[in-house]
Amino acid sequence: MLKKGGVKINYPMTNLTDSRPNKIFMISSNILKTFILILILLGIGRVLIREREPQLRRAGQQIISNITQNYDVKPLEMDGGNPYIRALMRTISASEANSDRPYHILYGGRHIENLRQHPNQCVTIANGPNRGRCSTAAGRYQFLNTTWAEKAALYHPEPSGFLRINYSFEPIYQDKVLYSWLRDTNAWGGRDITKLLEQGQVDTVLELLSPTWTSLGYGIETNSITRSLPNIYKKMLEEELMNAGSSYFID
Repeated sequence: MLKKGGVKINYPMTNLTDSRPNKIFMISSNILKTFILILILLGIGRVLIREREPQLRRAGQQIISNITQNYDVKPLEMDGGNPYIRALMRTISASEANSDRPYHILYGGRHIENLRQHPNQCVTIANGPNRGRCSTAAGRYQFLNTTWAEKAALYHPEPSGFLRINYSFEPIYQDKVLYSWLRDTNAWGGRDITKLLEQGQVDTVLELLSPTWTSLGYGIETNSITRSLPNIYKKMLEEELMNAGSSYFID
C-alpha cells in the first residue's frame, strides 16, 4: 500500500510463493525422466537378450533334449519292415496318441476295449479351431472313421466278411495299414517317404504329412511336443536300427 496525494492506493501484491508453474514443470520433468528410463531399460534388455541369445538357444535345445530323452514311445505291434518307416510311425503316435494304451485311445483321451472294427464314436472337440464339432479319431494313429474305411480297403491284409466287409482295428492291423500307406508313393503325390527319411529329410516328411496329422507341425493344431518331434524321430530311429541289426536292408 502506497500513499499518493494523501490517498491510500492498494496495489495487488504478487504472491511470490505461488508454486503452480513449478509443480507443472516438476510433473513434466518426472514424466520425461520416466520415459527416458524406460527407453534405457528397453535398450539394456535388448542388449542382454542379444548377448545371451546363444545361452537362451542352448537352454531351449536342452529342454527339448530332456523331453526327448524322457519320452517313452511304445514299440509297434507289427514285426519287420523298414526301420525308417517304423521310427516315423512311432513319431506320429507320440504326437497323436500319447498314452500307455495308444491302440485303444479315442480322441479326447477315453479308452475302449473292442477293436473288432473302427469304433466310429464322434467325440465333441472342446478346444482349437474346430471347437464344437466332433471327431471320430481313434487308435494309435488317430484314424478318422472315413480315413480308416478308405485306407483299410486299400491296405488291410486280412479283411473279413462276404456281403459286408469288415476291417479289424486290432493293433497289428492299425500298424500294417499305416505302414503300407506310408510306403505307397502314389498316396503322397509321388514322394518316396522312405527315401526322404533315409536322406535325413525328416522335416520335409513331417511337413508332407502335416495336412493329415496336424499335430506334426506346419498346421493348425500343434501341441506341447510338436517342436520335439524331429528329435523324438531320431531317438526312435536309433532304437529301430538297433533292433533291426544286421537284418536291415533297404527294400
